[in-house]
Amino acid sequence: MADLLRETVRAAAEDGADWRALGEQLGVLGLAVPERWGGSGAGLGEAAVVAEELGAVLASVPFVSTVVAARLLVESGDDAACADLLPGLCDGSRTFAVASLPTGVDRPAGTAEGVVDGPGATDLLVLAGDGLFHVDGAAAEVVPVPTLDLTRPQADITFAETPARRLGPAAPATDVAVTLLAAELVGVARTMLDTAVTYARERVQFGRPIGSFQAVKHRCADMLVELELARSVAEHAARTHDHGGDDPALASSLAHVVATDAARRVTGDAIQVLGGVGITWEHPAHRYYKRAVTSAALWGGRAHRDRLAKLAIDGNDGRSSHAG
Repeated sequence: MADLLRETVRAAAEDGADWRALGEQLGVLGLAVPERWGGSGAGLGEAAVVAEELGAVLASVPFVSTVVAARLLVESGDDAACADLLPGLCDGSRTFAVASLPTGVDRPAGTAEGVVDGPGATDLLVLAGDGLFHVDGAAAEVVPVPTLDLTRPQADITFAETPARRLGPAAPATDVAVTLLAAELVGVARTMLDTAVTYARERVQFGRPIGSFQAVKHRCADMLVELELARSVAEHAARTHDHGGDDPALASSLAHVVATDAARRVTGDAIQVLGGVGITWEHPAHRYYKRAVTSAALWGGRAHRDRLAKLAIDGNDGRSSHAG
């Protein structure tokens, strides 16, 4: 199963048409969706496994947005909307993006900036005030915006007299998103560590593989420590969402901060090990580095650091507010 997943997500990274294969053939798009609406009835932990594999091949697919959208729909309490929208989400025939409007806006009106996976989304879930709304993707004005990471498209989406269907109260979405993002970044870091170690074994300098030099060995060892730390906090965050045992809000922010820092350091250090080849356009290293850097600004960005600092200073339990 793991090998089939890797092969499918690698194909998805090269050809967006294989997005449907993730849903129809592997059933991974509906992992966190109840079976009565076409899903598997699993949890965020299982979805995080898929996110890691997608990150490992830098797949340009809207998986995180899809899982967040599924979570919002299920928690909305609108069974009719779930029956209408979730089967298409599960089989990949619908693609979702989640947009948040500024504070003070209580209906789909105005502009949501930097909506991840906004370009090409067939359906939009809009968080406005305390409500969750569904909007047809074709009914809003979607303007793609340039980003450093070309594998993760974003858009500014404007709602002006746009027909919208209120589904129910808006559940927090950011913590689920950054938990999956952390798992994805574990995959990013894993691939770059493997790439660096393989190169260090094969590249010969002064008659010896460069991996035999102490400076290179130490750098690779440090990269492994960073990877395992990120893996630990990412798995813990997913587990708290599924099984409790800790505050999911705190665990999610910690996962975001640790995983983004680790991915940035590992990808940067891997480029140093690769040397000149690592900074060429043809080598994928720069794309992994860009994914790591831009991920730190998504779904709350620095607000997660601020939340952790607040918890450290005043002991706030983290449950009363959500980053982003």
